[in-house]
Amino acid sequence: MTPHFVDVGTLDVVALGESMVTFLPSRPGRLADVPSFERGIGGAESNVACVLASAGHSVRWVGRVGADGFGDHLVEAIAAYGVDTSAVRRDPERPTGIYFRTAGDRATDAHEVAYYRAGSAASAMAVENVDLDTVRAGRVLHLSGITAALSDDCLALMRELTARRPGRPLVSFDVNHRPGLWRDTAGPHVLLDLARGADIVFVGEDEAEAAWGVTGGPADIRAALPEPRALVVKQGSRGATLFDGDTVTFAAALHADVVAPVGAGDAFAAGFLSATLRGLPARDRLRHGHLMAAAALTVPGDLAEPPARDHADRLAALDEEAWGRLRLGPGWTEAVTRADEEVRTP
Repeated sequence: MTPHFVDVGTLDVVALGESMVTFLPSRPGRLADVPSFERGIGGAESNVACVLASAGHSVRWVGRVGADGFGDHLVEAIAAYGVDTSAVRRDPERPTGIYFRTAGDRATDAHEVAYYRAGSAASAMAVENVDLDTVRAGRVLHLSGITAALSDDCLALMRELTARRPGRPLVSFDVNHRPGLWRDTAGPHVLLDLARGADIVFVGEDEAEAAWGVTGGPADIRAALPEPRALVVKQGSRGATLFDGDTVTFAAALHADVVAPVGAGDAFAAGFLSATLRGLPARDRLRHGHLMAAAALTVPGDLAEPPARDHADRLAALDEEAWGRLRLGPGWTEAVTRADEEVRTP
């Protein structure tokens, strides 16, 4: 296995976190009934890295995997997207995390997930064994709340990386509230504290209610999180609201034929960060997030081929009426020559 390198002088984004091998069912049904699975990759931060690299950005993923075949597969698969994996460390004593999931029911989004990540190699990430200069080498450092839940050492690393200090990169933080990962009841407070140290924060309305008891909508979430320069509140099928300094912008979500919801939040973050790196206006940053999310929603795995940049730019520039008419189904990103060849309109 040979790590993939990119020129460190051109890095747009560094993403740090756990990636796992995921097993997708060969047919619908309970885990107990599914006879076989297809192997894929998954992990919030590495998903963001892969989407950004596919979209033409220079990206590094920093993580820790086992010295096992699953670790080999993860590093090779992520590198195949064009992501720099040279900072990934191998752990000879701990395994690479894996998980199995069923296909979601399209009417209820009901699905089963079985994680085998306790004591994983990634949970051993710590301030002492991660090269902090390598982590801070990009224009943006992307993190998520999942890492903080993996172990006390991981939490200490997250506190170090979100501490406000001169010269640090722009810190992007996806709250990613996962109650089942936390070993105690401190998770919500920890996530709020970490988010307050970031420059860009992504959080869902449902997450804010579940974690912090904030029920009044985006404005109340902003009141609870005034520190980040940019706060993106995801509002499910309605859309998303961006608070950027004193400016508030809403962008409606797209209509997509959902194959599986996994990976959509990571893809949204990647689309938003891509547009941010390119200096696009607030509405277009949100719309690029929606477009990347729609790409993920219309495939069975965590990762999808993103739309070509010029095509995504054309769609993001549509007026409100035309944007509202878009209907995106499986395969919509594959046709890139004309917008009317890749979307279905009423």
